[in-house]
Amino acid sequence: MAVVVGSGIQAAKLTDDVALQLLANSMATVFGLGVLIVLLGPVSGAHFNPAVTLAEWWSARRGGAGVNGREFAVYVPAQIVGAVLGAMLADGMFGEPLVKWSTHDRSAGNLLLGEVVATAGLILLVFGLARTDRLRFAPVAVASYIGAAYWFTSSTSFANPAVTIGRAFTDTFAGIAPASVPGFVGMQLIGAVVGLALVAVIFMRGKADAE
Repeated sequence: MAVVVGSGIQAAKLTDDVALQLLANSMATVFGLGVLIVLLGPVSGAHFNPAVTLAEWWSARRGGAGVNGREFAVYVPAQIVGAVLGAMLADGMFGEPLVKWSTHDRSAGNLLLGEVVATAGLILLVFGLARTDRLRFAPVAVASYIGAAYWFTSSTSFANPAVTIGRAFTDTFAGIAPASVPGFVGMQLIGAVVGLALVAVIFMRGKADAE
């Protein structure tokens, strides 16, 4: 969140061109996310996203690998608190109010559809890598996907309920109005379900062949 919000503030200070602002924001997010996955993957599995954590918990309940109920109950609050503190940290570094509710409305239907697509793609990527034993590529693959989804989705790919909540606390380039948060989070959860369904359809044959 500090990377997302901080780079958004910096970009807005340096240029009035919205395309350049988004380019700077997305590039910083790609590099920052990749580094954080490499750094914190061995610690927590790089669980930054409640949608991914929820999908893993559901997968574990169905007999697959993933987090257990206790881990899920700890991870999700930590993710949300971390996102809020990251937004406040970025605001503080750039002399903005630590908490100022965003006025950036993101309630349009096309943006909500974009969040379904962005989250479904992320879930498909993460679980697809796991199904094919290629999670070692996750830092590059996940960061690259998020960077691409900044541009090919109408919502600029939040794809993360914790990040969505955190971005409501900052009235800057990366913010989202609190009234828009429930819709985004709801679509992200739907996207997680769609992503898991795609994983089951696309990778089931490969799993059966391996068995």
